[in-house]
Amino acid sequence: AHYLELCVWRENYASRTRLFHRNISRTLVSRFFKTSSSCKSVMPAWVIDKYGGNDVLRFTKNASFPVITYPNEVIVKVFAAGLNPIDVSMRGGYGAATMSMKRDPLNINQRGSEFPLTLGRDVSGVIMECGLDVKYFQERDEVWAAIPPWKRGSLAEFVVLSANEVSLKPKSLSHTEAAAIPYVATTAWSALVNTGGLTKDNCAKKRVLIIGGSGGVGTFAIQMLKAWGAHVTVTCSQNAEHFVMGLGVDHVVDYTAGPVEVPLAALDKFDLILDNIGGSTERWALNLLKPWSGAKYVTLVTPFFQNTDTLGIADGMLQTTATVASKALKHLVKGVHYRWGFFAPSGSALDEIREMVDSGQIHAVVEETFSFAQVPQAFAKVERGHARGKTVVQINKGTDGA
Repeated sequence: AHYLELCVWRENYASRTRLFHRNISRTLVSRFFKTSSSCKSVMPAWVIDKYGGNDVLRFTKNASFPVITYPNEVIVKVFAAGLNPIDVSMRGGYGAATMSMKRDPLNINQRGSEFPLTLGRDVSGVIMECGLDVKYFQERDEVWAAIPPWKRGSLAEFVVLSANEVSLKPKSLSHTEAAAIPYVATTAWSALVNTGGLTKDNCAKKRVLIIGGSGGVGTFAIQMLKAWGAHVTVTCSQNAEHFVMGLGVDHVVDYTAGPVEVPLAALDKFDLILDNIGGSTERWALNLLKPWSGAKYVTLVTPFFQNTDTLGIADGMLQTTATVASKALKHLVKGVHYRWGFFAPSGSALDEIREMVDSGQIHAVVEETFSFAQVPQAFAKVERGHARGKTVVQINKGTDGA
């Protein structure tokens, strides 16, 4: 009897202890993390449930509401979202293997656990809630950001982001205009500054060639480089020549008039080349660089995602490393540097870009705007290409008309 009483007492004690620790855990979580004060658990969003064409896009009013899970995160109410070619590619499954690894590094979840997936890399909106470690933002701040491709995107009413990825929106731009900039801006910044080594202090009089200068990254890079005093040459079609000249380009070469390398070879050599086209370009582009002077060729068209999608993560990364190493060594012996550039989210970069925007050195280029109900049409617009500005989706109504 005493033994049975002891067993019952121990079970009751263990049960009370578990309840105590569970309550303590809840208290600590609620104190350490700020949880949503709203009772909302769902929100409107455009999602995909599988990879494919435009027909996989689905509107839902029951997308799960984002929550703060780390103390350095913020919840942003989306006023406008920008679409990029990367969104169209991701809709079709481009980079799926790498993104799955980034979302689930321990491979705990089953294949396809990323669905339903929300696309959209650009966001401009208002902070609705801040984690307790967020010191530089507060609720109702107007912000913009470029969302990493492994995170839930901006084609939703709300999105959660790290405070390190967010910056205050330029005061001179509406939300619609602001949503046209962050992704292309941080991509260009990563390629030119992080990889290319250019800064506003060393860029003056540098000769830069942008191959494919009339696209989103190219048009932003033109404005940034001209603001820093560089001499900029671009390749584009004859139809886009007037457009890029309006951005301050010093020299334009029409790639539709014949082999573009011929007129480029007649020019003085360059300190940096930014390649947005890829393909056969690198067979001749590196010959246009100044040898033995630290000149760099930076391409944004790499086989990294294609390798990991086709070969798997391990073999894909091995193949990628071998490819970039062999190319870098091949050109290093000729006195020039071969580099790959990648998008990198950065709130601090957007801080500096905001100053250039508000000073009038950089302008938003919006090609067309769509309502939240017209997301499939917006994707079709981006997929057709040849746009000289950004396609923006207006989601929540703001006081500035966004």
